[in-house]
Amino acid sequence: MNFLNIVEFENRGRGVCAGRDFEKGDIIEVCPVLVLPPEDRAHIAATFLYNYYFEWGDDEQQTAIALGYGSIYNHEPQANAHYEMDFEAETITIFCVRPIQSGDEITINYNGEIDNEDKVWFEMG
Repeated sequence: MNFLNIVEFENRGRGVCAGRDFEKGDIIEVCPVLVLPPEDRAHIAATFLYNYYFEWGDDEQQTAIALGYGSIYNHEPQANAHYEMDFEAETITIFCVRPIQSGDEITINYNGEIDNEDKVWFEMG
């Protein structure tokens, strides 16, 4: 059984669904990242990858592309998962902050903080 599955959601595109139950505090995934230097950011921002990269580094001047399912999690202000960046290890860890049942979509808050309802750069579907 797969613990994570990619599902196509109407009005949201692809997203990640749980293939098993997760409890608060469970690690869902540890995603390695590809770190790009600051001078590559403008190039990435001009491509399809604009919607899939993370600002990276203490000064957020670098860009990171998360591997695994890391760049596929959809945004939700009251997300059921959260992410932490480890700049030294070059990883993003996704962990459960609210119980998630098998078959539920796993969401993160793109604003980087749990329950942050600030506007994001795209229209919510």
